[in-house]
Amino acid sequence: MPKLWSQTIETHRNQVRETVLARTAALVAKQGVRALTMSQIAAESGISRATLYNYFPDVESILLAWHERQIASHLDHLLALRDQAAAPFDGLEAALGAYALICHRIKREDHGAEIIALLHREDHLADPERRLHEFIAELIGQAAADGAIRTDVNTDELAAYALNALAAAGRLKSKAAVERLVAVTIAGMTAR
Repeated sequence: MPKLWSQTIETHRNQVRETVLARTAALVAKQGVRALTMSQIAAESGISRATLYNYFPDVESILLAWHERQIASHLDHLLALRDQAAAPFDGLEAALGAYALICHRIKREDHGAEIIALLHREDHLADPERRLHEFIAELIGQAAADGAIRTDVNTDELAAYALNALAAAGRLKSKAAVERLVAVTIAGMTAR
């Protein structure tokens, strides 16, 4: 098979996959998870059910693939915030603030509870949660080395503290409340 042809096929497959994920997300936002069928997803994506089954065995696998893409996007956003920061503490503050806002937004989205119940299972989230924890622990370690974060508690414990505290942002009613939560969480880690 010529290289150009294989690249064209791979590009086409990626486009079909991305279309399926985007159309599925739109359907979930419109009608929820429970009413979702492979027939609907195929029709919305402009492909046959048989073609859809070549890409995904069931609705749950499509939702899991969409969720993995979302998580990767969130982690990329946090990394970009770190890279834009002038100092380690600034990067930590920006990343924790963004993480809290992500938690806040996800809980507030239409059908958020349904999606969370389906997708936030231990086996599916173990690797992304580990990567997030390691990323935050690394930021904390860098800020601690600069003297901005306390050193009497190890970085893994501080990362667990921060991530668990900021997950509560999903229950808050306003962005201002989320910002206060972030400030309190960071104050708990600040060097005295």
